[in-house]
Amino acid sequence: MTQFPNNSEKTFKTLCERSDKYSQRVALTFKDQAITYEELNQRSDKVATELLTILGTSDLNESRVAFLMEAGLDYVVVQWGIWKAGGVVVPLAKSHPPPELHHTLQDSDPILVIVSSKLKRSIQQADFETTRVIDASQLLDADPNPNSANLQLPSLKPERRAMMIYTSGTTGKPKGAVLTHSILSAQITSLVEAWEWSEDDRIMLVLPLHHIHGIVNVLCCALWKGASCHISSHFDPIDTWNHLSGGELTLFMAVPTIYMLLIKTWEAASESDRSRWSRGASNLRLMVSGSAALPKTSLEKWEQITGQVLLERYGMTEVGMALSNPLHGKRRPGYVGSPLPGVKVRRVDENGVELGDSEQEGELEVSGPNVFLEYWRNPEMTEDSFKNNWFRTGDMAVVDGGSYRLLGRTSVDIIKTGGFKVSALEIEEVIRQHSAVTDCAVVGIPNEDWGELVAVAIVKEPYGEFDLEDFIGWTKNYLAPYKTPRELKLVSELPRNAMGKVQKEQVKLLFSNSLQT
Repeated sequence: MTQFPNNSEKTFKTLCERSDKYSQRVALTFKDQAITYEELNQRSDKVATELLTILGTSDLNESRVAFLMEAGLDYVVVQWGIWKAGGVVVPLAKSHPPPELHHTLQDSDPILVIVSSKLKRSIQQADFETTRVIDASQLLDADPNPNSANLQLPSLKPERRAMMIYTSGTTGKPKGAVLTHSILSAQITSLVEAWEWSEDDRIMLVLPLHHIHGIVNVLCCALWKGASCHISSHFDPIDTWNHLSGGELTLFMAVPTIYMLLIKTWEAASESDRSRWSRGASNLRLMVSGSAALPKTSLEKWEQITGQVLLERYGMTEVGMALSNPLHGKRRPGYVGSPLPGVKVRRVDENGVELGDSEQEGELEVSGPNVFLEYWRNPEMTEDSFKNNWFRTGDMAVVDGGSYRLLGRTSVDIIKTGGFKVSALEIEEVIRQHSAVTDCAVVGIPNEDWGELVAVAIVKEPYGEFDLEDFIGWTKNYLAPYKTPRELKLVSELPRNAMGKVQKEQVKLLFSNSLQT
């Protein structure tokens, strides 16, 4: 089993401190650039000393430092520099509109905002002027400051706050989930053990760097083991296929939306490109899908194309990863596996009674050194989210043979209609089997007679007809009457956040004319 960090300074090493042993190995590549672990440490040391000198202190003492930068080498250098100066990293999303950036900045109340020159306007539009803003180049390119020559970087204890990641906001305003250095290390080491990371691994990063999937699962795990991470400036399906088939990568991690786009790109490609891409991608040792439910059709199509059975796992901002299908062994479609090393998972009923191996559906609760410390400056919500040291995820699940299958979130994916509780995810999985459906999202909309009606927004195939009566008749062959959609909307695309999660509250608004209160 993994030995998780404890509170002894003699045994604990942060992610940055561990990297000394890999000094001459390549840590990061970006376009035609590459830096070793030694260079990463030297450059991030410089950023740390510049930060401390600018702010006139020897230790940031857990002050929040927000930063908004494009993906690349400098992103990681600045992130590490904040840590080394004793600060709490608050990564901002360049895809977020001004109101969302304003909320994150207002809530986190950072001592400083670091921004790249190209993204300064985003901070200006966020209308947040109470914090000092500096250009990242001031830290990265400045000449050595003589006042910082003898500056000693602070020693970082395990219990120090390290990072604040904001939740996706799918069930309300995004909340700042605080991780300590010890919690961050626990999340990393659990995945490193389960997925057998080694210094010979090479991974491509195409995910946003304001979310735990990209930050922890990809970037931090790679750097923890002395592996190499190739950072892409943005997701491009053809570029990604070329990297997957190029013979350099050993791992790849993405969200279902990315896999769907890669499938579409493969289907539209020439026969020679298809053959080359499929052959090359088959050589990776592991491909992972997460952050949203993976349609079974996408899982099966990806296996047909690459020979790879995607490993599905379950996690969230507050706990990192909690469940995973096995690295070795059978991966069950629709299931997210069993608890990861060091993580405890259980299900409880509406009264909080543990269900054990019962077939009854229940809410997932998680406990372990991987669970976040708190919601920033929100003690009431933090307290409400825990019960006897178990974090209440709000996700419903059933378990079979020790493997968990998600039914959806209690707030948006469990629909109460006519006295029945039905899973929106289950209905979506069935509807995606229809030949005219590209994607769909199922929600419950208020109704006086039924409590909630099952409603579905459908993205249809671009070619071919969609006959409503035929579709309704088709669903009755696969779904119980109370699960059959009563309302339907055809849409060109589903509303999603930066991680590809469907925003169910936005989907509900599509049916606003049907609402009865």
